[in-house]
Amino acid sequence: MRITEIITDLTVPDIDAARSFYAAYLGLATEEFNLGWVARFTSPETGRSVQVVTHDASAPVAPAVSIKVDDVDAAYAEAQRRGYEIVHPPQDEDWGVRRFFVRAPDGNVINIVRHRD
Repeated sequence: MRITEIITDLTVPDIDAARSFYAAYLGLATEEFNLGWVARFTSPETGRSVQVVTHDASAPVAPAVSIKVDDVDAAYAEAQRRGYEIVHPPQDEDWGVRRFFVRAPDGNVINIVRHRD
């Protein structure tokens, strides 16, 4: 498994209120996407971003971070081999990703994800 990107997932009560702070105040003015329950705001100058989540559309909890990898199934197999708790099993989501959630030993829930080709 090779990590290709790490995205912070901040839990917020309201996407529109979050936009006011992250986009208007901090200048993360490019809204890369907004699914109603998750949105990403990015700086047009630096490309740095933050992702905000109100809840998860198909999993029982919202993750603390999303880690993009080159092979979700290999990452899943390794998590199982190590005995980590799988919070949300691997699945292809309607919004074009394959992912699963694993609980780190510290309790944080991690979204292991890859955009489908």
